[in-house]
Formats: sequence, C-alpha cells, structure tokens
Amino acid sequence: MHDHSHAHHHDGHDHDHHDHDHDHDHDHEGSELSPIALRVRALESILVEKGYVDPAALDVLIETYETKIGPRNGARVVAKAWADEDYLGWLRADATAAIHSLGFTGRQGEHMVAVENTAQEHNLVVCTLCSCYPWPVLGLPPVWYKSAPYRSRAVIDPRGVLADFGVTLPETTHIRVWDSTAETRYLVIPMRPAGTEGWDEEALARLVTRDSMIGTGLARNPAEVRP
Repeated sequence: MHDHSHAHHHDGHDHDHHDHDHDHDHDHEGSELSPIALRVRALESILVEKGYVDPAALDVLIETYETKIGPRNGARVVAKAWADEDYLGWLRADATAAIHSLGFTGRQGEHMVAVENTAQEHNLVVCTLCSCYPWPVLGLPPVWYKSAPYRSRAVIDPRGVLADFGVTLPETTHIRVWDSTAETRYLVIPMRPAGTEGWDEEALARLVTRDSMIGTGLARNPAEVRP
C-alpha cells in the first residue's frame, strides 16, 4: 500500500482538510473551472445559442464520456492488474509508467498513484479544493465529484458518503481518503470479485465501474456480467 502525505486517516475523524499544501493550477478565488473548461463552456453556450447543437444531445454526449468511453481505459488497467501479477507490481512501483504503457496518456494523468482496496482497507478519492481527476483513465469527472458536499463530506464522514452510494463496509474495514492535486491523481484498484478465476482481461474489465475506481463503488457482481 502506498503512503502519501495527502492520505487522510479517519480513525478519529479529526482531520482538518485544509492543513496541507494543495497547490493547484486553478483559480479558486473565482470560478472553479479550469481555463480549458471555461473555453469549452463558452463554446458550448455559443453553439447552443446559435442552434447548432441540441442541448439534450450534448448532455448525452457528455454523459457518455463521463460514464462509458473514459472509464473503459481505467477498467483495462484494473483488469490487467487483476490478471497479471507483474503488471500489478509495476502499478505499485510506478503507476504513471504502467498506465502510460497501455497508451493512456495526456493532461491530468501525468503523475498517477494506484491504491489497492483490500478486506482491511478501502480507498476513497476526493479533490477537496476543486475537481482534479485522472482524465486519461476515467474520462470526465461526474458532477457529484465536483460538488462541495462530496468534497467536504468525503473527508469528514467517508463512511456516510459510501452509504449514500449504497456501499456498506464492515466496521473493521479502515477507510482511507486520498486528496487529488494538480500534481498527483489517484486510481483505486477495487477488490477482484470472487468467482472470476479464469476470466480473461476483457471479461474482467466489464466488472470495473467508474465509481469503483474512485472508491465510491465496488466492482460488479460477476453473476450480472457473464464472461
């Protein structure tokens, strides 16, 4: 398990989530959108206003990149880690290089850290000051990831946040919260479901959800995703 200065321990829930140097390349005094996001939003507004783009169609396109196309990259990383011990070792030692080796590179993914869920420890990722997110492996961040309630409650009451997402863990499972920054982004490696012995990577990838790679979800039940 990696240890990192931005990991928050919640045995006593006494963490002040502003006690670290959270050096972002965003302007927190004004908009929480990055410069490129502002440009995209402005262009989107113009296209909708001029009638070139149907807002409903645009919403579907954005949702597709949030939930399907982007997270497929991360699912391939997780599936390979589940199936290949050597690759898992590489992820542990240098997640950035291991992820880039599969062709998933680009802005917002320059420095990656993989954190593994176990029966003893569950990892949850948040960005307390804005919405830093590993785009190359997860696509666009969901709306809730950027919301103030998630950003604050993930630190103060991570078990409650998980319950909101329908995830109930044993009391003996420690919840560790990782704070993404402009420099470091995290990818959660969920626990591999039992009953998937012999599955190939393509089948395993279908078990991996976007939320399971953020830590707000678990891998799918194998009975629902047959190889």
